[in-house]
Amino acid sequence: MTKLRITAGPFTFDARFESTAAPKTCDIFRRLLPYENKIIHVRWSGEAVWIPLGDLDLGLPLENHTSYPAPGQIIVYPGGLSECEILFAYGAVHFASKVGQLAGSHFMTITSNLDKLPELGRIVLWQGAQTIRIDASK
Repeated sequence: MTKLRITAGPFTFDARFESTAAPKTCDIFRRLLPYENKIIHVRWSGEAVWIPLGDLDLGLPLENHTSYPAPGQIIVYPGGLSECEILFAYGAVHFASKVGQLAGSHFMTITSNLDKLPELGRIVLWQGAQTIRIDASK
């Protein structure tokens, strides 16, 4: 299973796991599906929304890591210098926290409705937290 369906706020996106580049991270997240949480707007990183996961330790490795995810790329930071988090880029991002630059594993990519990502970002910024659900797709 590599195809996913993401519902975030009023939008639905198709997505895929980056299984070749981040196999261990993808395997861990496959076991969490269906996954539901809230997204909020980032504090430091630019045009992105995120799911803060605090001290959660999923045993995630750092693989296929980047500090500059492109719009539609989803990264996970396993924790350490900052809290564990999942970040969804919708525009220009320089992934960081109050302690400075971070790198997260790019493990998922949105493949449809990329033009709706900036609107999702604006909704989250101005209207607050939105529900997000990630499901396996057939």
